[in-house]
Amino acid sequence: MGKLTFHTEGRARSLATLVGAIVLCVGGCTDAPKDTSPSPSPTTTAAEATQTEPGRAEHVPGKSVTKAPQQVNDGEVLLSVASRSGSAELPLTKKIGVGLLAIQVNCQGEGTLEITIDPTGISFPLECVEKEVSSTYNEIHLKRARAEGTVRVKAPSDVRWALTVEQ
Repeated sequence: MGKLTFHTEGRARSLATLVGAIVLCVGGCTDAPKDTSPSPSPTTTAAEATQTEPGRAEHVPGKSVTKAPQQVNDGEVLLSVASRSGSAELPLTKKIGVGLLAIQVNCQGEGTLEITIDPTGISFPLECVEKEVSSTYNEIHLKRARAEGTVRVKAPSDVRWALTVEQ
């Protein structure tokens, strides 16, 4: 039988090359795509051009808390609420069926909303800020129907919000 030989010189050179590539990449490599969006137009306001804070939902121009968010899907609206403040517990107007269940929430004011849809398991926070409307959209695909449901919103009393639940 033949003799098994290890070439340590080649391995050391390969390891040195790999380490060098990693060190160079740490300073400037990224998997993130480059932003190719156009720069803000002169008519864009400072609030629209500002990047959102980490952990905070996106500010979408044209969103409001004075009216409920527009329906996104072709389904049916189970709950639509506008211009509320503070916490609330709201029953859904219809039973929750099988398939997509979606909720859109807009808020304004300093604080965090905690939104829960019982008994589906949807639960999420929404960070709200002064003088700007924060928005979020969440959905879940349900495998079984529920006879009834409730949306619970926990919010500071000075935070205004609006929401739409649809299926």
